[in-house]
Amino acid sequence: MEQWKRNVYICTLAAFITSAGMSQLAPMLPLYIRSLGVEDPGEVARWAGIVFAMNFVTLAVFSPIWGRLSDRYGRKLMCLRAVIWLGIINFGMGMAQQVWHLVVLRLLQGALSGFLATAMPLVSSESPTKHAGWALGLFFTGQISGSLIGPLLGGWLSETVGFRHTYFIVGSMCLLSSLALLGIHETYKPSSAASAKLSNRDVFSSLTRPSLLFGIFLTTFTFQFSLMCVQPILTVYIAGLVPDSEHIALISGAVFSSAGFASALFGSRLGALSDRIGAQKVLFCSLLTACLVSVPQAFVTAPWQLGILRFIHGIAVAGLMPSVNHLIKQAVPPAFLGRMYGFNQSFQFIGMSSGAVFGGYVAEGFGIPVLFFLAAAMLLASAGVCYNVIGTK
Repeated sequence: MEQWKRNVYICTLAAFITSAGMSQLAPMLPLYIRSLGVEDPGEVARWAGIVFAMNFVTLAVFSPIWGRLSDRYGRKLMCLRAVIWLGIINFGMGMAQQVWHLVVLRLLQGALSGFLATAMPLVSSESPTKHAGWALGLFFTGQISGSLIGPLLGGWLSETVGFRHTYFIVGSMCLLSSLALLGIHETYKPSSAASAKLSNRDVFSSLTRPSLLFGIFLTTFTFQFSLMCVQPILTVYIAGLVPDSEHIALISGAVFSSAGFASALFGSRLGALSDRIGAQKVLFCSLLTACLVSVPQAFVTAPWQLGILRFIHGIAVAGLMPSVNHLIKQAVPPAFLGRMYGFNQSFQFIGMSSGAVFGGYVAEGFGIPVLFFLAAAMLLASAGVCYNVIGTK
C-alpha cells in the first residue's frame, strides 16, 4: 500500500475512534450533571447547555493557533498532542465533583485539543492533489461514522458501567487513537521560522486569491449556522408531528441518524467525484441541494417524510465539507495549510454555536417551520457566493 493511503486510513481510524468517544458524552451529560447534585430540571438544562457550549467557544478561538503550530512543528506531532490531551481531559471529567468542574474542563478541552485543526492539514498535505477529494471525503466518513455510533455506545455504557467509568473509557479510546497515529509517516517538513512568524495579514496578502479563501470561510459559517439553527430543536418539531406517540426519542434518533448515515455513505464517493469534476462544482451543487431540500421540511406531516428529506440533506453535507477542505488545499501553500484549516474550523464552530442560539429564539417567536425557510435563504445566498466568488470551473 502506498504510504499516503496508509496515512489516510490511519487518520480516518483515529477520527472514527475520537469522534465515537467524544459523541458518547452528549446523551448522558444531563444525567451526569444531575448526579453531581443539580436537582431542578431547569437548572440541569441550563448547565447542560453551558457545559456543552464551552468546548465550541474555546475551539473557535484556539483552532487557528494549533493549526499555525502544526505548520511550524509538524502535523503528526500536533495530532498526537491533541488526542492525548483529550484522553487526559476525559479522565478529569470522570473525576469531577461539581458541575463547575465540567465547565472548566470543557473550556480546557477546546483550548488545548484542536484535533481536527491539525488532522485535516495532515490528511490534505500527505495526499496527492488529484486524490485529495477522496482522502478528505474518507476522513469525513470516519468522523461522521464515529459520531453516529458514539451516542448509542455512550447510552449503553452509562447504564452498564456508570457515568464516571464511561468517561474513563472515552479517555482510553482517545489514548488508543494516539497509538494508531504513531504509524503515520509524515513527509511534510515544518516551515521555516521566518514563514511561521508571518502575521495573518501578511499570509492573506501573499495569497493569489484571498477572496476565494474568504468565500470558503463564509460558506462554512453559513452552512453550519443553517444546520445548527434547526438541528437542536428537531426533536421538538418531531414531537409536534406525532403528539400521541410514546416513542418520540426513538423516532427522533432515527431521523437524526438518517442524515448522518447518508453523510457517512456518500462522503468518500462525493470526495472522489470532486477529484474528477472539480470541488467547486460539487460544492455549488451541494449548496443548492441543501437549499432545495430545506423548504419542504417545513411542510411535512409525518416523521418518515422528514427522515427522507434529512437523508437527502445528509448527502449534501457529505459533498460540502470535503469540497471546502479540498478547495483550501488548492488555494493555500503547504506552509500555511494548518493555519487556514484552523481559521475554517473557527468559522465552523462560530456558525454552530450562534446558529443554535439564534434558532432557539426564532423558533420561540415565529415557530419552527420558519427556520427551514431561513436555512434555505442562507444556503441560496451561500450558493451565490460560491458561484460568483469561488467559481464553478
